[in-house]
Amino acid sequence: MSATDVVHCMLTALFAAVAVRALRQSVLARTGGCRNRVDHLLHAVMALTMATMPWSWGGTLPALPQSVFFAAAALWFPLTAVRSGREGHLSATVRRLPYAVGMAAMTWMSYRAAGHSRQTMADGVPTAHQAMRAGHSMGESKAGSVVTGVLALYLLACALHSLTRDMPALRATTGTVADPTSLRSMCHRFWDGATAMGTLVMLLMPH
Repeated sequence: MSATDVVHCMLTALFAAVAVRALRQSVLARTGGCRNRVDHLLHAVMALTMATMPWSWGGTLPALPQSVFFAAAALWFPLTAVRSGREGHLSATVRRLPYAVGMAAMTWMSYRAAGHSRQTMADGVPTAHQAMRAGHSMGESKAGSVVTGVLALYLLACALHSLTRDMPALRATTGTVADPTSLRSMCHRFWDGATAMGTLVMLLMPH
């Protein structure tokens, strides 16, 4: 097994675990109502899709419907940020922004996959059009690199923030009985950080 296959296996295992956790939370969710269940189901669909992406058979999934679905999912999180008057719109939107960016990254990866398919189908265009198509592709490549870079930096910041936020607290509570609520919050942030890091790796991997 090559090093690339090992990475693929690790990503598949990660996102399979994320999907199982999200499905479990959607079933067991007792607070947050319908919005909370939809959040978890969207995360489960995202994780299942990501689990198949590293493999050749994962490319058989239609790219355009994926782009539309994940674009709608990216809009869902900020548009449903405020469910009551207890939290300001700005703070609620900022709190849900990492999930929206994760869905946006999925949209971008699906869009790139669709563009790659179109390019493969267009390999037989006449020579007279090749220079024009090459110039257009170069412009798209530069813009695409900017989009990928922005998404990657944000995902990296989210991953590091979630994975390192509880480190001082863990050192401080060593040898003491931890509050169950605190443990659930730590677990939630760990999975958020691991998902963001896995999405970052998928975003930067060649497909």
